[in-house]
Amino acid sequence: MTDAHAPDATAPGTHASDAPASDATATDAADAPPRLGRLVFHGPLSERRAGDLVRRLAAGAPRTVLDLGCGWGELLLRVLEAVPRAHGVGVDLNGEDLRRGRRAAGERGLADRVAFVEESAVGTRRGPADLVLCVGASQALSARRPPAHLGEALGELRRLVADGGRVLLGEGFWERPPTERELAGMWPGASAGDHHDLSRLLDLAVGAGFRPEWVETADRGEWEAFESGYQADTEVWLATHPGHPLAAATRERLDRHRHQWMHYRGVLGLAYLTLVPVTRAPASP
Repeated sequence: MTDAHAPDATAPGTHASDAPASDATATDAADAPPRLGRLVFHGPLSERRAGDLVRRLAAGAPRTVLDLGCGWGELLLRVLEAVPRAHGVGVDLNGEDLRRGRRAAGERGLADRVAFVEESAVGTRRGPADLVLCVGASQALSARRPPAHLGEALGELRRLVADGGRVLLGEGFWERPPTERELAGMWPGASAGDHHDLSRLLDLAVGAGFRPEWVETADRGEWEAFESGYQADTEVWLATHPGHPLAAATRERLDRHRHQWMHYRGVLGLAYLTLVPVTRAPASP
């Protein structure tokens, strides 16, 4: 699972600011700024909502689960725990997140039922799967820039899910039209065209061959827990390492991201759409 922030995120599974502030090899790695240690999910997702999602998705007893832009795959692992006969594959480009996922799988006795693979999801041949997860990672399915990528990404999700299966799509949308002042404070080059509203997002999903089984959106508390957890360990590190060689770059990165958050807070939403693929008509004889 990844986050659904700025369209200019550097890679699936990252904020644009996920990368280290500078070359960490220049200092003791054990003394370097920590990364995402407070987050369970790499997105605005509460334990309550995660539990509801897993129960709903597990009810169909999927045998194969594909997680695209999986990050460390927490949601994938929970589905596998809920469906003991299921096997899963998580795909991402962030090696550090994938290593975290493999460690978690081993600790939870799931290593023989899941593979975390470092590769691009564009044009992936890993489907079809009974359940496809793509949370905050639709950009991983297309070489086009958001939001132009979304039609192609939805088409890919339809290709990758088996008839009778499910797709869980987590996708950013505008809660309301952003003002020019708000856009100016978001990610570089932010524009009102970077996201659709929820109605248009659903129309695109239907047009790609899905019916929406369940529609829900992250609430303010989920966003604030995510954004606070995203920076918390690094903020504590910075407060206790003000003279560290990486302190200045880390401070600039944290301050920049907090400034951006304060401008998309309450404007950018994240929808969790449980989508049912429309069964393809059999070919004419």
